[in-house]
Amino acid sequence: MSELVKNRSEILFLYDVKDANPNGDPVDENKPRIDEETGVNIVTDVRLKRTIRDYLHKYKGKDIFIREIRDEKGMLKTKEDRLKDFESNPEKVIRNCIDIRLFGATTAVENQTMALTGPVQFKYGRSLHKVDLTYIKGTTVMPSAAGRKQGTFMERYILPYSLIAFYGIVNEKVAVNQGIELKEEDVSLMLEGIWNGTKNLTSASKFGQMPRLLMQVIYKGENFYIGELDKRISLKTDKNPESIRDISEVKIDITKLVEILNSYKDKIEKIRLKVDDRVTFIANGTDVDLKSALSAFTIEELTF
Repeated sequence: MSELVKNRSEILFLYDVKDANPNGDPVDENKPRIDEETGVNIVTDVRLKRTIRDYLHKYKGKDIFIREIRDEKGMLKTKEDRLKDFESNPEKVIRNCIDIRLFGATTAVENQTMALTGPVQFKYGRSLHKVDLTYIKGTTVMPSAAGRKQGTFMERYILPYSLIAFYGIVNEKVAVNQGIELKEEDVSLMLEGIWNGTKNLTSASKFGQMPRLLMQVIYKGENFYIGELDKRISLKTDKNPESIRDISEVKIDITKLVEILNSYKDKIEKIRLKVDDRVTFIANGTDVDLKSALSAFTIEELTF
């Protein structure tokens, strides 16, 4: 049986999209979300959690509490309906649904409330560079209504390229304080969902996503973590940031990341790692192999 999570850990995840929309905004014509002040692409934590949930349910057969389920009338089930699926017993929900053990949830039915803060939380993902919002218009062979002789127009907004960084934390104390038995196996499956779920999300708007780096820094003691690992990396390129079109046109500078990890070496138990072989890393201005740059640590390669 998998052990309960006993250590604090931080997660750094990089992925890129090419000619796709990583997270449309439904109140703004489903355009990719962009910080108007910086021109940086934003992806919500909800989008990443949805990717993980869908992968764990569709590919790993895990029961997921928050997912699209329709009743016999074709109506979507609410959170309240889902809670009733488990006899309105929060303990049964936690025991059966991996997404609740990871991310928590809040819902209520008559005389019963379930309000759980998830032990795993992610900040919004942000691209490491300005992006180029592009409007695409075309035609289809299908008319929009009966009796019309021509096909209708197709319109969409895409990003020609965006390299996005997500930062997250696994807080074992949050799990303990709320009676959530978060297992090491749950976290390992979540990491697999981050990587493979991103890669296998091949809908028309998302096809073109590729995971590039996944790192979990696991600490030894209680209540310590470095924080903001996503702020310790940066993108280097000779191109105008909005003109980047491929991972081969950039390098990831890990100088500050390696420095901060080394400065807290005695507090780090191990680093779990998966790297795409098309990524180039640099430190102190020189190309480096990431595993070699982290040679001072116990490295566990993620094998999914």
